[in-house]
Amino acid sequence: MLSTGGYGRNRELRSSFMPAPVPQDSMAFEGNTGDGVALAQAAGAALVRGRRGGLWTPASRTRRANGSEGLYPHFLLDRAKPGLIAVNAAGRRFVNEGCSYHDFVEAMLEAHSEVPSIPVHLICDASFVRDYGLGIIYPGTRDLSRHEKSGYIICAGSIGDLARKLKIDPAALESTVERHNGFAATGVDLDFAKGSTVLNRFNGDPRYPNPCLRPIEHAPYCALAMWPADISVSTGLATDEDARVLDAAGKAIGGLYACGNDMASIFRGHYPAPGTTLGPALTFGYRAAMHAAKGALKAG
Repeated sequence: MLSTGGYGRNRELRSSFMPAPVPQDSMAFEGNTGDGVALAQAAGAALVRGRRGGLWTPASRTRRANGSEGLYPHFLLDRAKPGLIAVNAAGRRFVNEGCSYHDFVEAMLEAHSEVPSIPVHLICDASFVRDYGLGIIYPGTRDLSRHEKSGYIICAGSIGDLARKLKIDPAALESTVERHNGFAATGVDLDFAKGSTVLNRFNGDPRYPNPCLRPIEHAPYCALAMWPADISVSTGLATDEDARVLDAAGKAIGGLYACGNDMASIFRGHYPAPGTTLGPALTFGYRAAMHAAKGALKAG
């Protein structure tokens, strides 16, 4: 039974199955280099491609106290809150910021085909950070100097100055923020419908008519870069309904099973809900065990 976690840190397989430019960040353990997949391939196993090759989260890059680099996954704590937008290199929004983490990155990758969108920046003001936190910055934080000094966030006294620090056209970013603030006044996001879904509103702030909208209007203004990172790969070993590994002809390789991220995602790179990796791992681990046990009983 192969269940070694897929190939999140294998550069060759990432280059083969992920979109260009290949995302450089992964939430996978650093030692997860695809050994299980390689062993199965050596035995003649086939691989099945998943859409874009990964299941995704936007992540900010951090630096630990010992100098090493880390990643913070932006699953749900900040993006849906009111008073925050995400913009690409053109200073334009490209997504409903409160959508699922996987869908957020899918939108990044789609937008990047037309306008540089890796990384994108979350834009808010200091009052937002104080109220809700931002990435690794805790709610209640008023002094942002330490995070500025580390390079984690960028701050400025005006939207135009912030844009210049980000190398974004100031007029474009000012226009985007102004338009967003207009939506905040009416409670309706005409561009991306932030706050229109149950998921958005659950992760927002119920003190506002639209829990996901409020103006960005109090200096200093802040920006945080976010990058696409995989939480799991969707490409993996071809298997049947009993988790038996298949060869290129679709024939089961005797005695070899796979589940978890070694097995190609049954959703082929789509992400219907949290648990998209865990549910199939449990289900096909069970089916593999029952199939193997049945074979052992017959042999006995």
